[in-house]
Amino acid sequence: QVQLVESGGGLVQTGGSLRLSCAASGSIFRINTMGWYRQAPGKQRELVAVVVFSSAGSTNYADSVKGRFTISGDNAKNTVYLQMNSLKPDDTAVYYCNAVGADYVRGRFDKWGQGTPVTVSS
Repeated sequence: QVQLVESGGGLVQTGGSLRLSCAASGSIFRINTMGWYRQAPGKQRELVAVVVFSSAGSTNYADSVKGRFTISGDNAKNTVYLQMNSLKPDDTAVYYCNAVGADYVRGRFDKWGQGTPVTVSS
């Protein structure tokens, strides 16, 4: 079974930086996309950034993070990173890693990590 393990969240002041990491493990055949989503208290989960391994590593970002966040991935290692710079209090949320692909046992998967909290103080 495929599992995602996230790390890197924490408390940071406005303008600071954090780097999130997510590693997928298990009987993975391929991963098509890996991305980061976030959910703030009282709000719906939203896309932050995604890397599409099946499309030459193309990336997509939410407008609210463009120019401040950078997603990168290593398809061979089944990992994805999110470098977050110039953080704002509005970035405070639980950040979730997501991976979509196929494994050798059950075929297609769409997995979520356990979430890592990011708090930006003003």
